[in-house]
Amino acid sequence: MKIGILVGMESTFPPALIEKINGMDRGVTAEYVKIGGVSMTDSNEYRLIFDRISHEIPFYRSYLKTAVLNGTIVVNNPFWWSADEKFFGYALASRLGLAVPKTILLPQKSYIPGVTEASLRNLEFPLDWEAITGHTGMPAILKPHDGGGWKDVYKVNSIEELWADYDRSGTLAMVLQEFIDFTAYVRCYCVARKHVLVMPYDPHNRRYLPREDHPIDPELEDRMVRDTLLINEALGYDLNTVEFAVKDGVPYAIDFTNPAPDADIWSVTEPYFNWITDAVAEMLVDYAINGTPTVRYHRWSKWLNGDGAPDVQKAVAAPARPKRPRKAATGEKVEKKAAKTTRTTKARKTMKKD
Repeated sequence: MKIGILVGMESTFPPALIEKINGMDRGVTAEYVKIGGVSMTDSNEYRLIFDRISHEIPFYRSYLKTAVLNGTIVVNNPFWWSADEKFFGYALASRLGLAVPKTILLPQKSYIPGVTEASLRNLEFPLDWEAITGHTGMPAILKPHDGGGWKDVYKVNSIEELWADYDRSGTLAMVLQEFIDFTAYVRCYCVARKHVLVMPYDPHNRRYLPREDHPIDPELEDRMVRDTLLINEALGYDLNTVEFAVKDGVPYAIDFTNPAPDADIWSVTEPYFNWITDAVAEMLVDYAINGTPTVRYHRWSKWLNGDGAPDVQKAVAAPARPKRPRKAATGEKVEKKAAKTTRTTKARKTMKKD
């Protein structure tokens, strides 16, 4: 039984993952995927493919969706990933009771050749910029509605700055978002929707920080772990990172659609890297041997299936600092997952042993 690893530029995580899986002696081996021309009915030699790059290579994404059609497990699910975009994610998270910044979706500034004024006559023009900025406040963050990697992200302090940055956004659909003047910033790695690693993060210098130098209040950590599990269960991601900006003791979910999150040792640093490599290896081997998570049912799938919106009205906003994941907020299924969650305190013990 083989696992195929589909990778981009990262240089340390893929070989460490392959070495870890091949050393587990579970009857599963891992190697890099090689792809040429693909027919519609190609069988696949891999029981599972771990995708780290299809968001940048459309050929890979189409190949992976066809691999799923022909029986291969793909992590993360390329169908969820293809449908994903950040503005919908913010709306969903808000409905689930997570704290999120106020966000407005903006029409594109420019369009591809061939789009005429007749195609745009449903758009309000000019936009009511006073109402838009009145909702988000100033300063605000202008960023792509489906982007990542800190690309095309601007902090704007006035309408004039907003116009200038919006004018250079081209064909990108953008969102304008309330700026959270945070006192702490945290990135949570979520693996298999049950293991969560909480990592202090410096977004200004884009570096991870040691836990021992940046302690986190246990009740705040519980809230972030609960919210991380909840949003990943709703979206159906088996691997993702959730970023929180903490202000006045409240963790605001800033970014949580990162299905190929950074994992290189030079970025996440060695203790976190070891945890991530071990947890992902265990997940991939378990999925390869025991299940078909790609086609597992999620609330998110109701939109894809045309069955209407999932019932999230019962999801209640969590108090600022709950002591543990609450059944009322997540439902029985996520409550059971929360009971199995690998807490960061356990991860730190593992790191010390290493």
